[in-house]
Amino acid sequence: MYKVNENYLKLPGSYLFSTIAKKVSEYSESNKDADIIRLGIGDVTRPITKTVIEAMHKAVDEMGNADTFRGYAPDLGYSFLRETISKKVYEPLSVKVDPDEIFVSDGAKSDSGNIQELFGADNKIAVTDPVYPVYVDSNVMAGRCGTYDKDTEKWSNVIYLPCTAENGFVPAFPEERPDVIYLCLPNNPTGTTLKKEELQKWVDYANENGCLIIFDAAYEAYISESDVPHSIYECDNARNCAIEIRSFSKNAGFTGVRLGYTVVPKDIKNDGASLHDMWARRHGTKFNGAPYIIQRAGEAVYSEDGQKEVKELISYYMRNAKVIREGLKDAGYDVYGGVNAPYIWLKTPDNMTSWEFFDYLLKEKNIVGTPGSGFGPSGEGYFRLTAFGTYENTLKALERIKK
Repeated sequence: MYKVNENYLKLPGSYLFSTIAKKVSEYSESNKDADIIRLGIGDVTRPITKTVIEAMHKAVDEMGNADTFRGYAPDLGYSFLRETISKKVYEPLSVKVDPDEIFVSDGAKSDSGNIQELFGADNKIAVTDPVYPVYVDSNVMAGRCGTYDKDTEKWSNVIYLPCTAENGFVPAFPEERPDVIYLCLPNNPTGTTLKKEELQKWVDYANENGCLIIFDAAYEAYISESDVPHSIYECDNARNCAIEIRSFSKNAGFTGVRLGYTVVPKDIKNDGASLHDMWARRHGTKFNGAPYIIQRAGEAVYSEDGQKEVKELISYYMRNAKVIREGLKDAGYDVYGGVNAPYIWLKTPDNMTSWEFFDYLLKEKNIVGTPGSGFGPSGEGYFRLTAFGTYENTLKALERIKK
């Protein structure tokens, strides 16, 4: 008789956004005339831009010609995209990232969940709290998180780094040394981030204590403040201790197209083992590469016209964020985020729990958001709204909430 991976059975309930989708579906079935505005999942609504679409059409035509047809992509990704990322993303930051340190994938979520395969079962992880749930869930599946306490909503073998209004959403260093530290900056869900000197302290801590940082920079394109770093490699000696994960989903609207990349510097070694070489081995064994058409689309994002169009996309969503942020503040809510990220993090009113506020907004206002408790214990009593809706729906939703 076969045996299942019992670690999956330890996971509480279903994935956060699957639970939300089920609740919304059930409500919609019994309230078919409801005008539901979805500001929950971080899915974009604006179409892919003209320059990117043209690049995709050209690539499609190439795939229909025997002379230009492409099959499996190279393990790391096509050199034209990796070289473009190295030149257009990292060189302007005065950061050294070689093309062969860039691994192209089908998205940041995949890499965030898969990167834990490089580490032994006895490695202890630390996560900022609240944070994107994939980090913890993927480590639970690997048997690395111990047991789950329903009362505290914490895993016994996970080090939680609370990020709250009281500490300015800046995590304190853990009392117990972790092996792997997950940092998502700008943060999903709070929309807050760290200044360069604050992030440098984490890099110094990791180097001094033999830790590895997994740095999720999926939202770096939304950074507006000059003292907030766009890459962890802007910090001194970060190449010795940090892996950086990036995405095309939110900056270029690729949620339905799927493309991302991870940077694994060759400098990161442990007892002679190179994480770069290990990730390359894993990549080549379990992944056949992002499609040629999509990688050409990614390349077009960094063209002169592509960058102009992407900036317009980001400005559109950040206008939504500003509307939500200022509107909620005027209505008396405690609001965070919405400056360097397309997420607004608000305190629930009247001491409502996160899920109570979710149900209230859904049933009374026909608005879908995300309960903060789904991102970790410190998220209880908070709620996330996304700026990725249309401008018209954003205004409509805000008026409903203010009433």
